[in-house]
Parts: sequence; structure tokens; C-alpha cells
Amino acid sequence: MMKLYGMEHVGFTVPDLEQAVQFFEDVLGAVTAMETGPVVVDNAFMARRLGVPEQCRIDNIKVLRCGNGPNLELFEYSGEAQGGPLKRNSEVGGFHLGFQVDDAVAAADRLREKGVDVLEGPTFIDAGPMRGLTWIYLRTPWGQFLELVSRSGSLGYEQDGGPTLWVPLPA
Repeated sequence: MMKLYGMEHVGFTVPDLEQAVQFFEDVLGAVTAMETGPVVVDNAFMARRLGVPEQCRIDNIKVLRCGNGPNLELFEYSGEAQGGPLKRNSEVGGFHLGFQVDDAVAAADRLREKGVDVLEGPTFIDAGPMRGLTWIYLRTPWGQFLELVSRSGSLGYEQDGGPTLWVPLPA
């Protein structure tokens, strides 16, 4: 059995790498830690090692440090037809990224002032297993959903015992 230490990174493809990096840096305070530039490999590598069509190429990868959580690995590919909408959270394969902040209400206000597409809320949960959590969804310029969460102490389920969720510690 392997020993699992935790999540090292989340990776996903964006339509415009520079736009995505600027968004994560300017809006969330992420820091670019690494950049690869073009990944020069052959067709077989792309299909066998990455599971993408042979004609696709990675134009660039940037890895961002996002506070004290997992790293964010952003890819920009060429050779794949683009243009379809991102999957909704309700569809299989749809996803969002959740970031913990000190105060989701204040963060939502600041993001709205910056012109970020913030959905209705924030929502404070006052009962049940997530009691004590405040959350708000926002949308990136390319349509990806993100969530900001903050906690007021331990969550409701934690008072019943059992394993606790991992929480990033302040820097």
C-alpha cells in the first residue's frame, strides 16, 4: 500500500494562459512559481503518456502557488478544437476549485468592486454538517467556477467526532 501525503496540485487547461495567470495573481494573490514554455515531444508521447490526441501540443505550463494549499498547474494546448462551453458543475466532469479565505463576505465585496463576476451570496450555513461555513461562487473570465469559503470555528460535523477535513493554515 502506498502512503498518501496529500494533494500536491490541481491541473487544468485554460484557453488563454496569460489571462488565467493574471486573474489568479491579481484577484486571488497567487504567485507564479514555475513556467515550462513549449513541451517538445513526439506524437506517441502525447497519446500514450497524456491521453490526448497525437496532434496536440502543450504550448506552455505555469504552476502557481495559491496560499498554503495545493499548487495550481495551468496548461495551454494547441492542436485541439476549442470553443465548446465548460461543463456545468451539475454535469459529470464539471468541477470548481475552492479557496479558503479569512472572510468570504469581505472577499466577495472586494471582488465585486474589482468587477469580478461574483454570484449571489455569500451564504452562511447555520445548521447541519457544514454549520459554521460561509461560501460564495465566482466565475473566471473564461467561465470556470471558483468558490471562496471561510469558517467560524469548527464545522458542525466535527463536533460528532471522526476525521476532520484538511484546512490550509495561514502563512
